[in-house]
Amino acid sequence: MRPANLQQREARRQALLDAAARCFAESGFVATRTADICLQAEMSAGNLFHYFSNKQALLLALISREGQQIEQAMAELLLEADPLAALLAFFEHVCQLAQDPQYTGLALEIAALSHRDPQVAQQVRHNDWLLRQGLAALVQRANQQGQIHSALGTEQIAGWLAALIDGLFTRVAVDPEFHPAHQVQVLQQLVLHLLQGHST
Repeated sequence: MRPANLQQREARRQALLDAAARCFAESGFVATRTADICLQAEMSAGNLFHYFSNKQALLLALISREGQQIEQAMAELLLEADPLAALLAFFEHVCQLAQDPQYTGLALEIAALSHRDPQVAQQVRHNDWLLRQGLAALVQRANQQGQIHSALGTEQIAGWLAALIDGLFTRVAVDPEFHPAHQVQVLQQLVLHLLQGHST
């Protein structure tokens, strides 16, 4: 197959994933029909089923894409000369993501589905592992550079950093007056306290 054709196929596949993400975020996975996704993507049902066998396959592909994005983001952060600054910049980025209703809606929908669907749960756990491993690697680098002063171990810190992210998205879901874009400095201060605070 020629490179141009491969690029076209991948562009169509990504467009279907983007359309599914919008539909799942707005209407929920169960309520979304494949016809809704086709309408959103402006493609025929034949196109959709050429790339994905069913709605579940679309969902799993979305979660897999998120995992690839997490892995790439963590790899890029590890290239930064200042790991502590990279961590703080990452949490600013997380606040920006949490401010996006579609991103937040999809994240919460996937989290809810992970409690009922073993396949979804397995992929979500894998993505969480990728995130925590990436955070742990950044924390380890920061520790080697003398930027961290904490009684907690690297894995513990990474786990609590991940918990801060989870809590941020949950707060957005339950409190319409909570705006993550306005909370960047507060979240960064919490991160710094976790990394440089003292146990009592």
